Amino acid sequence: MRDPDPLRGHGRSRSKLGLRYRGGDGTRPASVVNEASVVPAFRPAVIVVAILAGVTAFAAARAFPEKLYRKMPDLEVYWTAASRARDAEPLYRPEDGHYQFKYLPAFAVLTAPAARLPLETAKLSWFVISVVLLVTLLALSLSLIPDVRHPAWWLVAGTLIVMLKFYGHELVLGQMNALFAVIVVRAAVDLRRGREAVGGALLALAIVVKPYAIIFAPWILARRRPASIAALAIGIGALLALPAVLYGMSGDLELHRARWKTVTESTAPNLTNADNVSIAAMWAKWIGSGRMAALLSTLTGAAVLAAAAVGFVRRRAAARPEGLEAALLLTCIPLLSPQGWDYVFLVATPAIMFILNYFGVLSQALRGLAAAALVLIGFTVYDVMGRAAYSKFMMLSIVTVCFIVVTAALVNIRARGAA
Repeated sequence: MRDPDPLRGHGRSRSKLGLRYRGGDGTRPASVVNEASVVPAFRPAVIVVAILAGVTAFAAARAFPEKLYRKMPDLEVYWTAASRARDAEPLYRPEDGHYQFKYLPAFAVLTAPAARLPLETAKLSWFVISVVLLVTLLALSLSLIPDVRHPAWWLVAGTLIVMLKFYGHELVLGQMNALFAVIVVRAAVDLRRGREAVGGALLALAIVVKPYAIIFAPWILARRRPASIAALAIGIGALLALPAVLYGMSGDLELHRARWKTVTESTAPNLTNADNVSIAAMWAKWIGSGRMAALLSTLTGAAVLAAAAVGFVRRRAAARPEGLEAALLLTCIPLLSPQGWDYVFLVATPAIMFILNYFGVLSQALRGLAAAALVLIGFTVYDVMGRAAYSKFMMLSIVTVCFIVVTAALVNIRARGAA
């Protein structure tokens, strides 16, 4: 019989890597290792990741395509907002059209110093930083897995294949999803290691980068750890008050009112956009916008959240449950946000890695569905399918269905006591 643990008998154990080893049946931990005692074991891995990130950054800077100077439109939105914040000018302007700034005022205030860079320099800098962030995200996602059951290179390579099109879109647009995901995954790592205040503060920072990180607030409350709850609450209060430094109190309130107006008025027209992958967009594309679509969207969203809640309730079976829960909530974000664009699924990187690692644990029915979902996610590429076929694929919201399957697979992994 094949030994279920390829590391056994080779002078190493999973515990020495700081990972929780499970028996061959994959259902019960044989031992749990104190995270603090294995930090030194992680140092070589940290050094390798740092070197890899440095080499990647250098290569990215040298290979930066000239034509990207004419792209990265989302970064230009952020740069413009930062410029306006530096001069205490209004941030939310209807005349900006499709490229209106929609993030919290605190984001523009915090990034105001970066507006001193020329736009082309800012694009090159952010391109390099984004590549490093993607490398970091893959490394952090691997560290979230309690018991790694396959070679690390295999999990990273598999995740990269499935998610590559989202990574490419991130770089071309100059988006902030990689930064957001790195902050959230790092927060989950800190929470898992007992650094509650740091984890809570990082989640508050994530809300600045992408407001839909507020989905983690109920999770933090449900965990009932005072330090992380206090850090998150203080952080949210600080980010809401921060714009007053440049705009004054009345200006701060006006900015938040203007943002709310911008977001709410731009949601409905975007629901039938082919690239909108939210559950609300899925129903609007299938049956048309209206009350029935809104009702079905609400019910489907509630079902996804209920599944996440079931996963949380069953967390006692897992020694370190934060990793899977963070992966699940990250995957829910583009599904639940009415303006969930396809490239936002980049934040589901940890979820894909969890599924690849625990694929054998899934029930037989979900194993087939998950395999089909991963293939469809990874291999439906615009450049391969062509404009007509890809547009049809996106209008059918097949990728949305695929990521609903991903959420179901994560819940199934928790239900079967694997993570």
